[in-house]
Amino acid sequence: MSNSSSLYLTGSKEFSFVTQKKNNNLPKWTPSSIKKTQTIKKIVCGRRFHFLVWKKPNKLEFYQEDKKKRKYQLPKNETIKDIASSLYTYLILTESGKVWSLADGNILKEVPLLDANQSTFEKIRPVTFFEEKKLFVNSIVMGSASCYYLCNGDQLYASGSNYEGSLGIGQSKGKKPMPVYVQDKVTKIFAGSHSSSFFFITSNTDLLYACGNNRNGQLGVGSTNSKKSPTVVKNFLGSEILTVSSGRSQSILITNEGQTFGCGRKEYNGIGVQKHIFTLIPQLKEKKAVQLTTGISQTLVLTDQNELYGWGFFKGLFTTDELCNQNIPSKISLPSYFTKYLESKDMIRIACGSDVSFLYLDFKNTLSEDIRKLFESQKICDCEIGTMGNQIPVHKTLIECRTKLTIDQIQNKLFGEKPINKEQTLNFLKWIYYDEISDLEKLEQTFNLLELTFPLSVDNTLEKDIAQLYQDDDSKDFKILVKMYEDEEEDNDDLNEDKEGNYEEIRVHKFILYARSGLFRAMFDYVNEKDNTNKIQDYTHKSIESLEILIKYFYTNSIEMTSEQNPELIVEELSDAVEYYQLNDQCNLKSELLKIKTQFDLK
Repeated sequence: MSNSSSLYLTGSKEFSFVTQKKNNNLPKWTPSSIKKTQTIKKIVCGRRFHFLVWKKPNKLEFYQEDKKKRKYQLPKNETIKDIASSLYTYLILTESGKVWSLADGNILKEVPLLDANQSTFEKIRPVTFFEEKKLFVNSIVMGSASCYYLCNGDQLYASGSNYEGSLGIGQSKGKKPMPVYVQDKVTKIFAGSHSSSFFFITSNTDLLYACGNNRNGQLGVGSTNSKKSPTVVKNFLGSEILTVSSGRSQSILITNEGQTFGCGRKEYNGIGVQKHIFTLIPQLKEKKAVQLTTGISQTLVLTDQNELYGWGFFKGLFTTDELCNQNIPSKISLPSYFTKYLESKDMIRIACGSDVSFLYLDFKNTLSEDIRKLFESQKICDCEIGTMGNQIPVHKTLIECRTKLTIDQIQNKLFGEKPINKEQTLNFLKWIYYDEISDLEKLEQTFNLLELTFPLSVDNTLEKDIAQLYQDDDSKDFKILVKMYEDEEEDNDDLNEDKEGNYEEIRVHKFILYARSGLFRAMFDYVNEKDNTNKIQDYTHKSIESLEILIKYFYTNSIEMTSEQNPELIVEELSDAVEYYQLNDQCNLKSELLKIKTQFDLK
């Protein structure tokens, strides 16, 4: 059985974990020899030959040239939310709002983290500053030798090297985090691992601000003077911006509509002409960009059609020598391994380091994260699998959906004459609930016992199985009763009362509601076990059409509709759904609604 890698790279051959090292450079995407990369969530790259891989909720792996990988594990009560990198420093943000550091203090003496001068990537260390100041960190980004933190929802802090004023704190030194004073509340922050330029967006004015190194006009403020305090990028409203990323001499920006803009040095800005303001890149004008990554001098952009474009003076960035050293975008061929995933949304990921670029698959999405949490909570389980004394609560419908076997068949095949142990059962359930393959060999053994084909094809994923489950009305075990508001009659507060003719119903799987919506979780947790019901009334005053679209989104992570479905009403009624239904913070519902607005030219 083949074990295809989902991590490919191109650039310098000096990495010890690639499968081919014949030339000085890797002229095309080359598969890595790193095992079990199916669970990659994010890769961030530092200087030269080291990078950090986030795979599991509280585990990381660090790779360096000609060295064995290092493994790190955060405390069990901490779950990783994001990771970021500078040239020689890494930050880890956890869901609890805490920040952790991984740094080589011997290389960079001005590293902006407490205890960093004692670290040589030996262990992850907590950054205690924010806890001491009672600050909850919402997001982090890093420049080449600087760090930026968005705290308590809207407060901006920065630390590290203040080269060319990159911290936005004037002349001050910033080894420890210092507040960046801005008139309005900050909502988003952006930087680049290899740059000294920093960008952020504010809420009240929706303006894009920039500060730091601007010797090549890479701040987009119309000049080449570096900015030691935040300066408005005048030709952009922040509400239009999806992301900004900077290299040493260039900055690239993508809007929510997918347009790509560049500024800075002409060799690197994608326009081929020196520009000191953000300018639309002509070659990408008809493309909708969805991802962006920059290295020191190279840039990669991925479109919504999974087309990859790149430019920059960097040997080995492209798949043929003819495309090296391009100052305008050129289309880059994807490895054949990736072609079967091209129809899957939001799955291919890109990352740039200083001497290498990465292409990998992210098998996770908010749907799988929600299902993972459902498994870990063991709430609303309706059966068990395992041997006496080692039973594990599970959700029958999901197990049967993923295996196409009944629970009884699974129980007999796995726990018959020679039952598998609890560890192997958990290994199997991790694949069931979130596609994780933690032990490839044991999982294959389990599938052999079940007489199933081992799940290495793109057709056998959690996302596809849940989408198919949406069509399975026979297994749906719950009803949402939607009030028909033909008059102004007051609602009845009784959850279980159903007046004839006053309601329409939407059938759904209860475990989907519990996994996807905090509001429904609270409702189900509130109802006592003895009063448990298979129906619930909805009091949102939303139409049944909107709720049906939302429920389908719970299963598919996407929204598709025709003009006959009244898209204007759907968009209006679901505009607050993320907050009202308490959906995953990282869910793409708002971007899906924006897509519908664009499709039907809605205001």
